Amino acid sequence: MTDAKSTSSEGSAAGSFSLRPLNAAMAEEVERLLSGRTRDIRLSGDLRRRYEERSWRQTAKVMRSWMTWVAFVDVLTLALNAILLPHDVALSMVAPACLLPPAAIFTALIWRKPRPAWLQRASLLGGMGLILLSVALVGVFAGGEFYERHLTIMLFVATSAITIFSVPLAWTIAIACYALCLYFVFQWYNPLAEVGSVVAGTLFFSCGIIATVVARRTMNILAQKTFLLDCRDQRRVAELGDANARLERLARTDPLTGIANRRWMMETLERLWRGGGQTGVAAMLMCDIDHFKALNDKLGHGEGDRCLVKVAGIIQSCVRADRDLVSRHGGEEFLIVLPDVEEEEAMAIARRIRESVEAAALPNPGSGVGPSVTLSVGVALKSALDADISLANLQHEADMALYRAKEGGRNQVCVFRRSQQAAPSEQIAARR
Repeated sequence: MTDAKSTSSEGSAAGSFSLRPLNAAMAEEVERLLSGRTRDIRLSGDLRRRYEERSWRQTAKVMRSWMTWVAFVDVLTLALNAILLPHDVALSMVAPACLLPPAAIFTALIWRKPRPAWLQRASLLGGMGLILLSVALVGVFAGGEFYERHLTIMLFVATSAITIFSVPLAWTIAIACYALCLYFVFQWYNPLAEVGSVVAGTLFFSCGIIATVVARRTMNILAQKTFLLDCRDQRRVAELGDANARLERLARTDPLTGIANRRWMMETLERLWRGGGQTGVAAMLMCDIDHFKALNDKLGHGEGDRCLVKVAGIIQSCVRADRDLVSRHGGEEFLIVLPDVEEEEAMAIARRIRESVEAAALPNPGSGVGPSVTLSVGVALKSALDADISLANLQHEADMALYRAKEGGRNQVCVFRRSQQAAPSEQIAARR
């Protein structure tokens, strides 16, 4: 059933289906098949291989169990016959009965793991052929009442196999034809059966076996439809997951600069503060582009947007990517949180950010500081002794330090000292 090129271990065959997403062509084929009539479902190509990979483990397990049970019943029946039947009759059954167990066990061994399709097909059809022949020959060799009885048992064995083996329809038909041919041929040479009863019996059993084959085909189609529905559900779940991921990124990302937005930054910091994640040292940097309104007025909002994107990239390149938090706090402001840094390191990072922005030489002809874009940075520090300081207080202190940087001439870094006199709130709001 499985293609030789895609054959793998039993475990991987069972799990590979759920790991590989459907491509666009396969998804389109799934929708096409599901939109039509159920009885017209025909799997082909990659879809068929996926279906076989998915169903192989269950099919092989059922087949091995059936083969093992048939071999056990054959041996048990042979033992009972030796006890209950006359010695000569029981002895005549031994040779043909001995064909069945090796055929069943060999087939079960072949189906222990995925193998090339031709080998699986040959083992199943060859094994079933020997099993059915063995059951029929037991009756033929015993003769008398056992002749027709074992031919009927042989048809029952074939019918049970057809019913439970979820194999391709061609394989099922081959088993059915083989059983009916054996029945007709052996009955034709049955000295106790008349020609009319042989034909009538063959036609009668043919109707039953044909109905069983049709039922098996219907079961196969329904199993394939279930597989297609699972494929469609899997793709829809994947699409929904992608959509949710995109929405989550949009909810926490500034659409212009690609860095975190203010909402995500504040929610993250609040979680850290509530969970005790910021009980140690940390630094908060508030950055503001100097005379940004003048840049927009002189060069236009498009150039202003490009400036914001470039400044955001410069800031990200100056901090630790795996630890530090950077967000666009609003307009031309950026908020940076540096966990586990002392004042000296925090100031070094702040100066590196300011110098890198100035070195980028982004044009700002409306600036009163110089011809290019500059940055003012306010730094607030939280030491191990400041366990009681709140997030709002630390942010206010960073804002105060930024105000002093702007009051001091812009394009500079200022650090907040708690011993300093706090500036009025209205001055901070009007610092630009």
